Amino acid sequence: MKKIFRTSLLMLAAGIFTVSCADYNVTDDFKADPDPSFVEPYKDLAPVKSYINREKYANMSLGAMLKVSDFNKQELAHAAAVTNFDDYYFGTTLMSGAIVNEKGVMNFLDMKDLLDHVEEIDGEVFGSPIFANANQADGWLNMLTAPIEVPVDYVEGKTVDYTTMDTFEGTVEKGTATIEKYDGANALKIGTQCHVNIIEGFEVDSLAKYTITFWAKSDRSANFSIVFSGTAVDGGGANGRYLLDAGKWKKIVVEAQSTPGVTDGYLRIENTRSAPFYVQKVQVGYYPDNHRPQTTQELTDTINYAINAWCDGLMKINAGRITSFDLIDEPIDANAELENGMFDLKHSTDKIFWQDILGSENYAPAVAKVSRAAFEEYGGDPAALRFFISEIGLEDDKKMESLKYWINIWDANGAKIDGINAKLSLTYSEDPEQQAANKASLDNLLTSLASTGKLIRLSNFDITYKDATGANVTVKDITDAQRQNLADYYGYVIKSYMNKIPHDKQAGMCKGNLVDTNDPVGLWAVDSKSKDWVRTATYKAFCDALSGQ
Repeated sequence: MKKIFRTSLLMLAAGIFTVSCADYNVTDDFKADPDPSFVEPYKDLAPVKSYINREKYANMSLGAMLKVSDFNKQELAHAAAVTNFDDYYFGTTLMSGAIVNEKGVMNFLDMKDLLDHVEEIDGEVFGSPIFANANQADGWLNMLTAPIEVPVDYVEGKTVDYTTMDTFEGTVEKGTATIEKYDGANALKIGTQCHVNIIEGFEVDSLAKYTITFWAKSDRSANFSIVFSGTAVDGGGANGRYLLDAGKWKKIVVEAQSTPGVTDGYLRIENTRSAPFYVQKVQVGYYPDNHRPQTTQELTDTINYAINAWCDGLMKINAGRITSFDLIDEPIDANAELENGMFDLKHSTDKIFWQDILGSENYAPAVAKVSRAAFEEYGGDPAALRFFISEIGLEDDKKMESLKYWINIWDANGAKIDGINAKLSLTYSEDPEQQAANKASLDNLLTSLASTGKLIRLSNFDITYKDATGANVTVKDITDAQRQNLADYYGYVIKSYMNKIPHDKQAGMCKGNLVDTNDPVGLWAVDSKSKDWVRTATYKAFCDALSGQ
């Protein structure tokens, strides 16, 4: 058994939802009664962060990743994070995609609540990426960069006059359509259940707006459907049909756009069983697409507006409280090479990527400048501000070199880039040869990161467990011995970071999951009966490694 967080020990104190657990208490004037019980073997361990030698490792910090909703509930996840970790990271839940709607309205309510609370308990937040390619406010960016409306003139299109015809040569998909004398002139007779194109043979643009006009008459009340170039048109009657009263000519005006991808123009009548009817002259006209793409300068101005608006809103709510941010998240495209052999930045033809508008070499300098200015405008201390570039897969030497290549360019162009946030993807293997390779890859990564001279943060610090065959070992199957193997590797990673990264360049490590998921990644497991959080061997491994044991 291990030390336990008990759900029953949550209470309200002094108007603040606080965890009433003496060993996990985060205020000086609040005591929990009764204390939770302690059982072997981890009863004597203190909060994890207390084991860091702050004199030797002045810049070292221990971070925890949580959801905003979990933190704001101030329950078990909150208690574990606040008691054991120096800072809190909220991932995508504080990125623009979760805050800005498609109209540009920014909802910072959850962020304000958590920052106010973090300030009350004297905690710290590591800022989510300010700019990225994923989890951005795509709807808003699409709206801002949409084509601009321009005035256009109505264009007269094709005309078909059945009063001048003796035979019908158009397309009949079903039933019978013929030219017959009616009311003293020729007309197209459309039989019951006939599907016929009354006009066709012209090109259409799905962005243009078409008006098709024709005159029709029936000796009995009739109803029918209309399809214009793939688009079913609503006629206002039952099932979207058009209605034709008996005995008089009726001018029918159809306004429609063609289905995207359809280029052949036609208007098809789909008559019902109701009655045959007659059509004379058919005319098509249209307003061309009244949009034009934004010019390069307009797009640049639009994106600069978006950058300024987002940074202004973010930093206004922040009010200088978050001082370390991921400035840009995962910019490198490992599937695209430059001529010099380095990987390119990510680019897109489907979505708005900041770098596609600002230019690859100006991307980081531009967003860093605006972010820094907004931070300072709303009370932030410029001396405390730190910007990181976060990236995944840096165990790959070429990706690591490519990131350094781009950071050097951005540095030279005036960007403020203080550090690298390396997102880990670690595995422990029972295969000795594979595990040796895992360790070598980690050591190589840390050496490469140290060579940049930047501050180095490791995030997504979770380790999955694989048996000798390469199969994942899950929570329900892992043995105590395997737990210890995993814990030992966590300790190895921590010690390697603290030894290989210069002390003045250590920006800390951030745990990805505090408690076990389907994988045994947590410092805590969940008791199957009580649902309490129970310390695992990994908890002790963190304490030992951070203390230098």
